Amino acid sequence: MTAVRWRNTVSKPLQAVTLGTRASALARWQTDYVAKLLQAAWPELDIRIQVITTRGDQMLDTPLPLLGGKGVFTAELEHALYSGQIDLAVHSLKDLPTENPPGLCVGAVPPRASAGDILISRKNYTLATLPEGAQVGTSSRRRAAQLLYHRPDFRMLDIRGNVDTRIRKALEPDSPYDAIVLAQAGIERLGQASLISELLPLDVMLPAPGQGALAVQCRDEAASRQLLMTLNHMPTQIAVMAERTCLAGLGGGCSLPIAAYAEVQDGKLRLHGRVSTRAGRPQLDVMVSGKAELSAAEHTGMEAARVLLEQGAAQLLEVVE
Repeated sequence: MTAVRWRNTVSKPLQAVTLGTRASALARWQTDYVAKLLQAAWPELDIRIQVITTRGDQMLDTPLPLLGGKGVFTAELEHALYSGQIDLAVHSLKDLPTENPPGLCVGAVPPRASAGDILISRKNYTLATLPEGAQVGTSSRRRAAQLLYHRPDFRMLDIRGNVDTRIRKALEPDSPYDAIVLAQAGIERLGQASLISELLPLDVMLPAPGQGALAVQCRDEAASRQLLMTLNHMPTQIAVMAERTCLAGLGGGCSLPIAAYAEVQDGKLRLHGRVSTRAGRPQLDVMVSGKAELSAAEHTGMEAARVLLEQGAAQLLEVVE
C-alpha cells in the first residue's frame, strides 16, 4: 500500500460524497462505520451510500483461488470511482491489491479491529477437540495450510458466501462442516461473537496481511484526501503497510498461503511473516523489527520478504500455484 502523502494544495471542502459498498451485511456495516466517522469529523457533509455488486459476490460457486486473487472484490468499486458514480470506496483491506491503480489512492486506514481468526462449530469443537478426520470449511488457502500444519488429519472443504451465509451453513444440523474458520473482526462487527467456539492464537493462525483493517479508497485528488485525513490511524497504517509490503515482496496475492501480522509497540514495529505449502508443512516463519514510522514500514516488510525468500519461500509458493 503506497503511503498517503498530503500535498499543500488548498482545496474547497467537499459538500457531499457518495460511498460505494458491496451488498453484504458486513460490507454495509463497514461502510456505515466509515460514514459515522466522516459525519463526526465533518458534521455538515451530505453522505450517501451506493451498493455495488462485485465479481466475487456474483460467482459464489467458484472457489476463491480459481477466481484469480486480484480485484475479485474491488474492481467494480474502483471502476465506479473512475466514472464518478461514487467518491469513496470502503474495502476490507485484505481484499485490496497491494498496488494502487493509476489515479486512485487509499485516503484513510481507520483503527484496526481484531486481526485474528476464529472457529465456529455447531458442537462447540476447538482445534484440540475436533475429531480425527474432521471436515473444516474455509475458502482460504492460508487458513487451510496453517490448520493442516497443526492437524494434518483434517479434511478441508471449500465454503463460499457472505459471513452470515457461511455461519448458517456451519450451524445447520446436517452440515458437512464440523467447524469453519472466519475472521474475528467480521464476526464481532456483525454482533455474532457468542457463536465463536475458539479464538485461534496468532502463533497457530497468523492472519492475512491487512486483516481486521479497513481501507477508504478515493480518487487521488486533494479534496478527497483532505476529507479523509481525519479518519486515518497512523499505527494501523504503519502496521498494514509493513504486512502488505511483505506480501508484495513475495509476489503473492490473497489466493496464496501467505500470512503477516505487524504491531506497533513501545516505538517499535514488529512484523511476523509466514509462508506455508498447501499441505501445511513445511512452514516458514520470520520475525523482523523496525522503526514505528511510515517511512520505515516498507523497508521492514521488504526485509521480511527477503528473509523468507532466502529460506525458500518461492519454491513453496510454486508448489501451491
